[in-house]
Amino acid sequence: MSEALRTARRIVVKVGSSLVTNEGRGIDAGAIDNWCRQLAALASQGREVVMVSSGAIAEGMKRLGWSTRPKELPELQAAAAVGQMGLAQMYEQKLSAHGMGSAQVLLTHADLADRERYLNARSTLLTLLGLKVIPVINENDTVVNDEIKFGDNDTLGALVANLIEADALVILTDQRGLYSADPRKDPAARFIDEAQAGEAELETMAGGAGSSIGKGGMITKVLAAKRAAGSGASTVIAWGREPDVLLRLVSGEPIGTVLLAGTPKLAARKQWMADHLQLRGAVRIDDGAVIKLRDEGKSLLPIGVVEVEGEFHRGDVIAVRTSEGAEVARGLANYSSAEARLIARKPSSQIEGLLGYASEPELIHRDNLVLA
Repeated sequence: MSEALRTARRIVVKVGSSLVTNEGRGIDAGAIDNWCRQLAALASQGREVVMVSSGAIAEGMKRLGWSTRPKELPELQAAAAVGQMGLAQMYEQKLSAHGMGSAQVLLTHADLADRERYLNARSTLLTLLGLKVIPVINENDTVVNDEIKFGDNDTLGALVANLIEADALVILTDQRGLYSADPRKDPAARFIDEAQAGEAELETMAGGAGSSIGKGGMITKVLAAKRAAGSGASTVIAWGREPDVLLRLVSGEPIGTVLLAGTPKLAARKQWMADHLQLRGAVRIDDGAVIKLRDEGKSLLPIGVVEVEGEFHRGDVIAVRTSEGAEVARGLANYSSAEARLIARKPSSQIEGLLGYASEPELIHRDNLVLA
């Protein structure tokens, strides 16, 4: 087993509908209690954990007396709305019983594609983790339609791993892991212990959806691992009912299939920031701020900004330049260009007085900044 889980400090755990609802028979309180106990134990080790849980639609189907998953979107959305009540209540109850605070966070893929909502979601999740609260995330199926039709929580788990810069993504499923072929049809199928995320043959091996309750299948898990690897997170696909699966994984025990990220986390984020996002503007900073960024690894505060160039919005990638114009860094702006001009050369304590609110004390947080 690789060091992917043993050394992971920030972990996203995703559980599928068939596990959460015991193949559609309703929320499995014992299973959720078991995972919550393990999440609490991971938190006590100093790790930060986020749970991405399927099950709202399946639980809603059970509560509404439906035996088959509806095809009409309004019915799917109604099932999600009904089921979400029980799902959130169960996680709150079980995490509390193990001494942990919990929070429900409903996201859509669009939340993570929009620059401002991306930053807002990231700030909220990181704040919750700092407060030692375990976020329980589900897709906001009640207000969107394309996510229900085409989306899945495996993908959402990978997007959350990207969002919070997780070290690892653990996908708990009703299968032991990935095989070279469907073991239910091919007795010669070979189990894949470890592979590189993104290898083309993995998608061929994965096949189609396996459960009538869930939306995805092994293919969505392989694709999620590929997406998570883009930000440097390795993925483990494992059987969710394996005893103490999370605790054994972080101890280094070889369980499930490990799909390794080929790029280290910092390098992956730098690549994403440097190459994949268009620069929308820039700020010039004084020599003291340059030293803070380059030599001390600090965030960029408004007081160090001497000039704002171009027009940009909160969440846009902007360049950070010396007073002479040499680029020293780039990162995600917490304020628009108009707001940045108002707070430039001012201490962070004055932001609220100048703008009427204060999103963050930094113009660019060090976690969202890479040096040139």
